[in-house]
Amino acid sequence: MTDLALSSLAAAAVHPDPAFPRFHPRPARGWINDPNGISYINGRYHVFFQYNPESARHRQIQWGHVSSADLVHWEEHPVALSPQPGGPDSAGCWTGVVTSDGGVPTAAYSGVRDHGGHSQVVIARGSLDLVTWKQDGHVAASMPADPLVTAVRDPFIFHFNGARYAVQGAGLADGRAALLLYTVESLDDWKYQGIWLTSADPVAAAFAPAEIWECPQLVQVPSSSGSAWVMMFSLWLSGDDHEHANGVGHLVGSLSADPVSGLPVFTPSSGGKSDFGKDFYAPQVVQLSVGSTPKALLWGWANEGPGRDGRRGRTQEEIDDAGWSGVLTHPRLLSVVDGELVVSPVPEIDAYRGSLVASGVSAAVEVPGFAEVRVTGSVVTGSAGIVELALVSGAGDAAQVVYSGSVAAGEELRIFVDASLVEVYRAGSVATTLRAYPAPDELWQLTLPKGATADVWELTLPE
Repeated sequence: MTDLALSSLAAAAVHPDPAFPRFHPRPARGWINDPNGISYINGRYHVFFQYNPESARHRQIQWGHVSSADLVHWEEHPVALSPQPGGPDSAGCWTGVVTSDGGVPTAAYSGVRDHGGHSQVVIARGSLDLVTWKQDGHVAASMPADPLVTAVRDPFIFHFNGARYAVQGAGLADGRAALLLYTVESLDDWKYQGIWLTSADPVAAAFAPAEIWECPQLVQVPSSSGSAWVMMFSLWLSGDDHEHANGVGHLVGSLSADPVSGLPVFTPSSGGKSDFGKDFYAPQVVQLSVGSTPKALLWGWANEGPGRDGRRGRTQEEIDDAGWSGVLTHPRLLSVVDGELVVSPVPEIDAYRGSLVASGVSAAVEVPGFAEVRVTGSVVTGSAGIVELALVSGAGDAAQVVYSGSVAAGEELRIFVDASLVEVYRAGSVATTLRAYPAPDELWQLTLPKGATADVWELTLPE
């Protein structure tokens, strides 16, 4: 077992790639994508993720595993789930969840027997510390016998009115995206209840257009009116190759019981983009309870890419040479305010804040390669201005603008830079996730509008 929080600074310092992150725990090598199986069991947060330890390419997907008691110090564990030759997951252990089944940690995930084949819900049982797993190939749900359903993937479990349910994302023969609903009295045997929601719903059509809804999530979160249900989808389109132009969308609504069947009915009332960046996809949310207050934490996947919005990217050859691909975001806290989703960094990551290197600066300031920046909009001018974070070359080349966004009077932005990952959190809104790769002669520079000020801290890992 490796404590990533204690070793990552040293590992990153000697890592051959200066773009390797220090404050977003991940193995030193290999491909990672979707966060999976996020759970809080026996006093620890567990984050699994799709993982290929053999190369920086999306092949033969397994589940990697890290855990933490405090969301700051992370331990790396052995691979949790691996494709079983001849089994229902022989072509990959894909997206899924981990839940407690009578005290036994249990994974429910998409297994694919043949590349290009349909996925099935596969069950595996874990040890109490979630470090060792038994895979016996048990299938809890197969492809529904419904001619309209052409693609199914990514199970997610939720509870409502004392009962356990599950959804899977789907695509339909008529081009609509859909959610399928299951009752789950036993985790070993899911009962298909039919198509639950589709992208033909007027609210869903406006905010979650897709051909397949991938990685569906359904959680209850605190809101300014008490609590609300948030449904989140990764918006898959044919031709997507880790580009995912539609990104991630969400719906905010309510759950009620059907008066005849008793099954839950989701009624969306609003929605929007769940992240404004082009490098964010396949988030997973874990539902927590703190007393009577619902709580939900989200992690997302930030991939490597060929460059978007004028940002310099990486070729596949450069990714292969680096030997790693993919980062998970900071954990994020969800809430709903006046019907709109609000995404904030968890307060625990304040522990990464080290020495203050600039205070109350204006105009422009250099930002370290591992930094937190807090920007406050002008309360003097009373107008909005543009904040830019750019990579500036010492050779005088044109700056590469990585982030550009407005900041209004009294508004606050928090910007985190971790080598090649940038996360921007706007108070009262959702985040923006971006990737950028500094060249050897480039420095990060923040430019502020008139009247706005910024504080800058260098990030450090606590003892």
